[in-house]
Amino acid sequence: MPVQTLYDLSPLVPMMFAGVALAMGPLTWVWLRNRRSTPLRRLQALTLLTLFLTFDLVLFGAFTRLTDSGLGCPDWPGCYGHASPFGASADIELAQVAQPTGPVTPGKAWVEMIHRYLATAVGVLIMVIAGAVWLARMAPGRMPQRPPSIGVWWPTLTLIWVCVQGGFGALTVTMKLFPAIVTMHLLGGLLLLALLCVQVVRLSQLEENRTPVVVGRGLRRLLALSTALLVVQVALGGWVSTNYAVLACTDFPLCQNRWWPMMDFSQGFEVWRELGMTGAGEPLTFAALTAIHYAHRMMAFVVLTVLGLLAWRLNRVPALRRQSRLIAGLVGMQLTTGLSTVVLGWPLLAAVLHTGGAAALVLILTWTLIASASPARAAT
Repeated sequence: MPVQTLYDLSPLVPMMFAGVALAMGPLTWVWLRNRRSTPLRRLQALTLLTLFLTFDLVLFGAFTRLTDSGLGCPDWPGCYGHASPFGASADIELAQVAQPTGPVTPGKAWVEMIHRYLATAVGVLIMVIAGAVWLARMAPGRMPQRPPSIGVWWPTLTLIWVCVQGGFGALTVTMKLFPAIVTMHLLGGLLLLALLCVQVVRLSQLEENRTPVVVGRGLRRLLALSTALLVVQVALGGWVSTNYAVLACTDFPLCQNRWWPMMDFSQGFEVWRELGMTGAGEPLTFAALTAIHYAHRMMAFVVLTVLGLLAWRLNRVPALRRQSRLIAGLVGMQLTTGLSTVVLGWPLLAAVLHTGGAAALVLILTWTLIASASPARAAT
């Protein structure tokens, strides 16, 4: 069987056209609904819609990973050198015959390629947002510049990061689901959500001439701590998923009928290694998978407790009660979906919702950080 080329750029142009065609739908919808609005309002609507579509992309990325479709097309950016699985049908059939239980099937190829099409469309939308902001800067008077100003650097940073994220996506395929790369790809998607959320909140503040809610330093520190702990927990969760360690513990609150099962943390958290292997090229032990799973479980108790405290503190600030209730609801959802994933044998719906809940928490905490300020910052 011939060796498949990992990078084949021949379908790059048609795939870019596909991304532009998909992006035209949201762009047209925003224009038609806001054609009589100000440029600022149109920009806010487009950024909000791009945030929504990026959230959907993160969920679909989780679905792609959880259905083992990440290698449905083993090259990049196309599928066996074609812009769609239609043209690659013969290659897909050959790969499936060679490995009947392997990662390549027509269904998995379509899941993987749809994910790439959606990612390209989101990239086009982010490019339009950055271009619109730079045009507004170069044409004074098109957009009011009242504090808090959105500036040009947030959209520019978002555009740069979506390109980096595309690189992680390519490496995910060409490095054969290398756990560290897949985890960074997940974290990169959540960072992209946070960058877009910052812009949505600041554009809303700019349009409505609102300033951040002043809160005490203690609450701001708790908010920052909660965000940092959530990022660590998401990274641990990504490490569990990418190493297929979810079912290392199938009971709760015990693990393998023990409070402290046999675990190998040094092997489990050896970062730079191939999937299922140690850095020395030996198969990963079950004790290592158990350590990966149990670290995520132990950290979950800490994170959910801190988030519960944050929700209670935010509820005492009238202007932030909506965020408080959303955080409390998402904490309950994460607990439910996390337990369901373990005790029900990793059902797809629960696993996708668990990723969605983590992404939603990132959005709510980012929203709260931008919508609030400490007394010292508010005075400047």
